[in-house]
Amino acid sequence: MTIESIPVFNLDGVQVDSIEKPKVFSYPIHKFLIRRVVDILQTHRKQKQGRDPMAGKRTSAESLGTGYGLARVPRIKGSYRAAFVTMAVKGRSAHAPTSMKVIYKRVNKKERHLALLSAISSTGIPELVAKRGHRIEGVKYIPLVVVDDIETVNSTKAAKDVLKKLGLWSDVERVYEGSRARSGKPRRRGRVKRVGRGPLIVVYEDRGVGLAMRNIPGVDVVELRSLNPEHLAPGGYPGRLTLWSLSAFKKLDEIVGEVYTAYA
Repeated sequence: MTIESIPVFNLDGVQVDSIEKPKVFSYPIHKFLIRRVVDILQTHRKQKQGRDPMAGKRTSAESLGTGYGLARVPRIKGSYRAAFVTMAVKGRSAHAPTSMKVIYKRVNKKERHLALLSAISSTGIPELVAKRGHRIEGVKYIPLVVVDDIETVNSTKAAKDVLKKLGLWSDVERVYEGSRARSGKPRRRGRVKRVGRGPLIVVYEDRGVGLAMRNIPGVDVVELRSLNPEHLAPGGYPGRLTLWSLSAFKKLDEIVGEVYTAYA
């Protein structure tokens, strides 16, 4: 069995070294499992909501009964205005949401681990990355590994230059082109723009690159210990264009290697 070597690039896009490909990239890809785990993880950000059980019921309304030539709906005493019933203005809600509804879904530890392995493996297949919509024509290599200097990039201008030299900027431009403004209720709730997902940068330790990349739309930075399937497969679709820092890439098998050995 031949061991595949992955080239390591510096911030100028020049190959300076090579590294053995981690075993996790040979793990089979289970798309259905990735989608299931991502859907469950999305519920962890939702907040429970409900209605006051007495909403619309704090009223003196009673039905007048028959013989008055009026509909027999409850009416406020001293007035003819209907109240309490669902069809009345300011009446109660018919089927209001309750805070007892189970929103937070749980996932088995083994399923979560397997989904993470599959999601990591999917980032090393150029066909999957391209199928997801990323522009990879100028990318140096997939998976893309860069020296640890990427972790210390501390300005947006420098970050933009690095992305251009590594061939990732065309994918950021795709995000720019696909961004659109929303109207209506989402806009009033602060979700003014719909922004797509661009490259993901995985580092072992964030030493400034997170702030540097924050103003570039679509680009996300995550530390290796916080990595989950939703980072690698937004929406449940595997194959996100991913840049790995050298330290994070070396630690992949150490962190997920035990899981890989147990389930492979």
